[in-house]
Amino acid sequence: MAWTHRLVGKAARTVWRITKPRTVGVRAVLLDRDGRIALVRHTYMDHWYLPGGGVKKGESIDAALFREMAEEVGVTDARIERVLGVYHSRREGKDDHIVIFVAHAGPDASAELRRTDLAEIAEAGWFAPEELPASLSPATARRIAEYRQGVTGHGAW
Repeated sequence: MAWTHRLVGKAARTVWRITKPRTVGVRAVLLDRDGRIALVRHTYMDHWYLPGGGVKKGESIDAALFREMAEEVGVTDARIERVLGVYHSRREGKDDHIVIFVAHAGPDASAELRRTDLAEIAEAGWFAPEELPASLSPATARRIAEYRQGVTGHGAW
């Protein structure tokens, strides 16, 4: 299954280089009651990322965030604290804007994150900020550092 996601992703990136679409994405620095951060590793990419994804046409940004958290890690009772920052990326050939939120999982959040989309999510877990996986994506590492420093981020992804 992972190889089909990788092929589809490669084809999409080729189309994006030609059409250069404008997209909007969301991600969350999602925290549990112990201050651990939720991270996911996709089946079609090699690094760990903050949970999130694209905003669908007609969908609000906050609705997209709640949908993505439910789809990727099974958290359905999160509360948004604030916007961490808004970033711009031209990587992958898209004109992409990414809104990062700081959110808190509800008191009933499981000690173990539940991968609800097994075709997309290879692994999901809670990580203490000082014990992040070595294969964290560089942009994810920057967003977590901004969160820990208490700064509002912006600019390049």
